[in-house]
Amino acid sequence: MTCDLLQLATPGVAGLQPYQAGKPIEELERELGLKNIIKLASNENPLGPGPMVRAAMKQPLDISRYPDGNGYELKSALAEYHGIRPEQITLGNGSNDVLELSARAVVTSEHEVIFSEHAFAVYPLVTGAIGAKAVIVPARNFGHDLKAMQGAISKRSRLMFVANPNNPTGTWSTRSELRSLLEAVPEHIIVVVDEAYFDYVQEPDYPDCIEWLPEFPNLVVTRTFSKVHGLAGLRVGYSISHKDLADLMNRVRQPFNVNSMAMVAAKTALKDTTHIEQSVKLNQNGMQQLTDAFDSMGLNYIPSAGNFVCVDLQQPGKEVFQQLLHKGVIVRPIDNYGMPNHLRITIGLEEENEKFIKALKKVIGKVKREA
Repeated sequence: MTCDLLQLATPGVAGLQPYQAGKPIEELERELGLKNIIKLASNENPLGPGPMVRAAMKQPLDISRYPDGNGYELKSALAEYHGIRPEQITLGNGSNDVLELSARAVVTSEHEVIFSEHAFAVYPLVTGAIGAKAVIVPARNFGHDLKAMQGAISKRSRLMFVANPNNPTGTWSTRSELRSLLEAVPEHIIVVVDEAYFDYVQEPDYPDCIEWLPEFPNLVVTRTFSKVHGLAGLRVGYSISHKDLADLMNRVRQPFNVNSMAMVAAKTALKDTTHIEQSVKLNQNGMQQLTDAFDSMGLNYIPSAGNFVCVDLQQPGKEVFQQLLHKGVIVRPIDNYGMPNHLRITIGLEEENEKFIKALKKVIGKVKREA
């Protein structure tokens, strides 16, 4: 082969690196021959889907037919759940999909996309794939500096991503901070508020941005079924926006982007309030379990409103990550987010959290002895 295929890439794509997912359990089993591995790397719900969803997924489903391309039943369920109209909804193959659709609908290579330092990795991927200019605003205490993001607006600005809470840091913006931003941003700039971890937040000053949609036609709110609902493997998310903006996003949405099983599971998950409450309670207890352990070990961590927490190891996180792998524990290094000394740990079951804590103490103790 004489053709250099990489030379065919568009400028935006050529500069990108593939998204780094959490290491799969099966991969670690193959590499190290370990058993009883725990994975606290990908912000999944350790309880999985609730009993109502498990029962619904056992019902007969004709998978020889394409799914409903408009997602009528799921959209109707979401409209009732949120008190909005079905035409305001865009369904996605996970919320990552609708994040990309929001950009593809309005952003060109002539535009700029604004987002924060340490923000979700999909934002620069989407921006680069379109060929737009990424305007990365320095973080404040690892979180979004919304005033600085507002100050970064230029004539070329077309879209702004705000993760609330943010992944991977777990930081959040308050109701007053976010509302002030929306009131200041010109209407021709689309503001996408990514609320993937909405259900886990317990902070009293945290906003539900869906309530503000009637006031801000340039607002898009994204949610997912991958987190508290435990449906990460089925890949289903959605956005809610002004109906005209949803119409534009649906024009660039791929046909049948959400499969039949995912729509059945998602529609059912909305009804299982007991499972949601149990998942949130488990997360609160697990967060306390991990942060108490970090305090006892003298390790600093970033207060988190999500189902994960970032701990500062004061040494390269990737090295500790590798040592934890040998103890059958998978967490997430986040050096690619500009945080080389941190690890992100998903809240797991009580026994999974305990196994991680014991493994971390041994690894940290080993490092201290060698030093």
